[in-house]
Amino acid sequence: MGTVLVTGLGVSGAAAARVLLARGDEVLLTDAAVPAALDELVAAGATWLGPVSTPPEGIDLVVTSPGWRPDHALLAAAAHQGIEVIGEPELAWRLRIGTGPDGAGPPAPWYAVTGTNGKTTTVTMLEAVLRAGGLRAVAAGNVGRPLVEVVTARDEHGAPAYDAIAVELSSFQLHWSSSIAPAAACVLNVADDHVDWHGSFEAYRDAKAVLLRLAPIAVADAGDPQAAALVAAHRHPVPVTLDEPARGQLGVRSGALVDRAFSATPAGDVLVDIAALQVRGPHNTVNALAAAALALAAGVDAEAIGRGLAGFRGGAHRNVLVGTVDGIDYIDDSKATNPHAAGASLAAYPRVVWIAGGLLKGADVDPLVAAVAPRLAGVVLLGRDRAELARSLSRHAPSVPRVVVPSGDDGEVDRTPEQVMAEVVAAAARLAGPGDTVLLAPAAASMDVFADYAHRGRAFADAVRALG
Repeated sequence: MGTVLVTGLGVSGAAAARVLLARGDEVLLTDAAVPAALDELVAAGATWLGPVSTPPEGIDLVVTSPGWRPDHALLAAAAHQGIEVIGEPELAWRLRIGTGPDGAGPPAPWYAVTGTNGKTTTVTMLEAVLRAGGLRAVAAGNVGRPLVEVVTARDEHGAPAYDAIAVELSSFQLHWSSSIAPAAACVLNVADDHVDWHGSFEAYRDAKAVLLRLAPIAVADAGDPQAAALVAAHRHPVPVTLDEPARGQLGVRSGALVDRAFSATPAGDVLVDIAALQVRGPHNTVNALAAAALALAAGVDAEAIGRGLAGFRGGAHRNVLVGTVDGIDYIDDSKATNPHAAGASLAAYPRVVWIAGGLLKGADVDPLVAAVAPRLAGVVLLGRDRAELARSLSRHAPSVPRVVVPSGDDGEVDRTPEQVMAEVVAAAARLAGPGDTVLLAPAAASMDVFADYAHRGRAFADAVRALG
């Protein structure tokens, strides 16, 4: 690829630099701060530029981090100069190795998922189902391992390490993608999120739609208007629904997941009983249907799909019961970092003391609060944008008791994040009664108080254990 400038040296940027260096490309590095991987990359032959605002002479390609916005001065200057800017997933697509020992033959197909919420659950479900079907499969991309590492990995015999790749892609990553053509693609849902990065909801939605453009099969939740509209005009749409499925759909019949899209029988194939799934809630049923649709596109049979879905246990901080104290369940869904995700979580429980707040990222919380108000036994608010949530609660749930916990995010109190969460959980326990659910589903990002959503979830679980 010639001379490549890698901008942003987090996990995906450092992985991209390593793979490019191994290929023999000339690699230049830039970031706002000195990255942890710098010494290793320089020792391997990369050149560190430090922070720069314009591309140096002779650059053939820029590979950027998903954290860098399109209006960053360096990226804007590269575009103005006609230098192509891509992300690490697009680079991975271009560097895939074939299935033969010499790299010839078709590379491992991608089965890709995007959406505002549910991406990680669906992709890890898909990984489990593909493996149940006997494929050497791995979940990669936004879910964990960088794609450039996965697509160039070889096994102990020198052959490609994987038969199929379950790919999670964010809107940031898709913004910088142009030629990715998965064997099947899914847009789970599209809700108000990341408008601060994309500039508008329409730009955010259009970034999601990039994933479908070159995919021969397009999966979407028929119950999500935006996602359903994106696949409606596709040459091979496969909607999934919580209702009885029509021909060409996957859905629910008599408490079981049923395939009427890929099945050769008119009535369809039963895949698995919902009662056998270990992840609960209507949103997780939709995730399971989407994973099943992608696995069917990969040729996995119905029996293996049912076995893979029934064995899937879910990930950390995604609707996990962390404890029951005095008849009250405490659920960690710290991964619910926007209103759409929080709404799906709240819908799974009949009576909730809701722990919410953090960085709303410009999202409108009014529709969420109006929808969930009848379920609320109480609310505990924390984080920088807690006042906005409080105003919405005053409009739509004025009789619901609430507690606002100062969080140290603006310097008004000097406490650790763990101390803040301990007070939050104690307040929630006072509002809850036997049979209630205390639910951490913040509807907001965590970085105002916590290092990330996982830190927030761990602090919650520790505070619940201290209650017991």
